[in-house]
Amino acid sequence: MAGFLLPAEAASSSSSAPNELQQMPFEEPPPSQFIVKESAFGSVESSPPLVQIPIVDVSLVFSSQDELEKLKNALSSWGCFQAIGHGISSSFLDKVREAAEQFFSLPMEEKHKCFRAVNEAEGYGSDLIVSDKQILDWSNRLFLMVFPENQRRLNLWPEMPNDFGEILIEYATKIRSLMDLCFKAMAKSLQLEEDIFLKHFGDQAVVQARYNFYPPCPRSDLVLGLKSHSDKSGVTILLQDQQVEGLQLFKDGTWFKVPIIPQALIVNLGDQMEIMSNGIFKSPLHRVTTNTERMRVSVAMLIEPAAEQEIGPVDDLVDEKRPRLYQNVKNYGAFNYHCYQKGLVALDAVKM
Repeated sequence: MAGFLLPAEAASSSSSAPNELQQMPFEEPPPSQFIVKESAFGSVESSPPLVQIPIVDVSLVFSSQDELEKLKNALSSWGCFQAIGHGISSSFLDKVREAAEQFFSLPMEEKHKCFRAVNEAEGYGSDLIVSDKQILDWSNRLFLMVFPENQRRLNLWPEMPNDFGEILIEYATKIRSLMDLCFKAMAKSLQLEEDIFLKHFGDQAVVQARYNFYPPCPRSDLVLGLKSHSDKSGVTILLQDQQVEGLQLFKDGTWFKVPIIPQALIVNLGDQMEIMSNGIFKSPLHRVTTNTERMRVSVAMLIEPAAEQEIGPVDDLVDEKRPRLYQNVKNYGAFNYHCYQKGLVALDAVKM
């Protein structure tokens, strides 16, 4: 099998457009920049068991104590759950996926209009290089700021398909409402004031869309579509590929495959919620594997406080029985990304 779309970093370290993708036929193995070495989190080639992570009907969390308790238990153990009852129609979720697939299928000259600049995260491309020892992900991403509205860089938004922007704004607005509901439900589950978390994610909160494209790889035992990491966000809400699995979670020393529920959304806690909950809720370590024959597409929406806003453990969650676990931090998102690309665990660096 030949003719894969790969980041140009793998082709030439002297490329003037290091985030540009190009056609690179090759024989096995993949370029060395992509090959993942053994780590403390296990090898790529392991075949983990399939696990049914908790399913929560978010339409019931304020009317059913059982459903609220299910949400709390899910976030305290797995750090994530499959959300149903979210109110977004299956037909609209299909439109979001279709728009992503249509963009990725465009000719290179069309996608070129959205390429990210060197040393910037926003736009279309591959990994932002922060270390010469960095292992590259077998994926390409379109990373766009959606909120605050005045921070949108519309010159990086796809012109094709022609309703891409309209679909993204509608989807982001719906997801933002779901995020607000989750923040309130998390607070209620801990017997806190409902806005205790939400107030950190007000009008100036950053909401970003990340479209993930994972080309097939004939040696999926050597590469990762997305390396092991925990999210920088407060909450990430993921729309999975409808057919191709790839998401895996690390729990109790074992990797587990996450099944696809086509019309569910995965609510995944990021590091900033683990910090604010003083470690009660978990930010799960996860990764994405590749498929030997099929492309995989997913869409993640992330929310985090404005960079200048300081966060830390909520006072009501700190006492003699549960001392303060984390320092106060600002601009955690950038710190987390640099740790991720260097193979470090960002949360460890901000522990007391």
